[in-house]
Amino acid sequence: MQSSHHDSGFTVRLAETDAGPAAPRSFRQRRRNRHGRGLRGELMLPTLPGYRTRSDRFDDFVLDSAERLHDIWGKPLDGVRFAVNEIPPGLEQLVADRAPAPMGAYTPATPDEGPVITLYRRVVEQACGSRDELQDLVHDVVVEYTAEMLGVPPESLDPVYRRRY
Repeated sequence: MQSSHHDSGFTVRLAETDAGPAAPRSFRQRRRNRHGRGLRGELMLPTLPGYRTRSDRFDDFVLDSAERLHDIWGKPLDGVRFAVNEIPPGLEQLVADRAPAPMGAYTPATPDEGPVITLYRRVVEQACGSRDELQDLVHDVVVEYTAEMLGVPPESLDPVYRRRY
């Protein structure tokens, strides 16, 4: 292999063969795959529990809770968007002030967009120990912020709110 230091920066060229200069190879040809055998299929089958990531499962929990509330309340929840963020904005400042991190947020409707209820995945996951607790806590957070949006107590919004513990 030859390398050269020019004004344009450091470059590496492959050694030339008898047939002429080596043709540039694509990424698939350059990776370490000596015998042309790559992965023969997916590492995890869709039927196995490890196929979905924690983030995907959390999104499913939020979607299930939102659909449950929409089935119960219907029209008042039309146009409400449910979002998931990893952490709340300004988390560093909250930690520095020793204030508890919020599990979610409600953003009122604007002329351009409808109301948005945001859940913070990492904060909610840190607050519970098992998957069943996570699903219950996600539902409770969705109910609390939806109740805040509608201006009703959470207990009247969903009959099973906080009754699963």
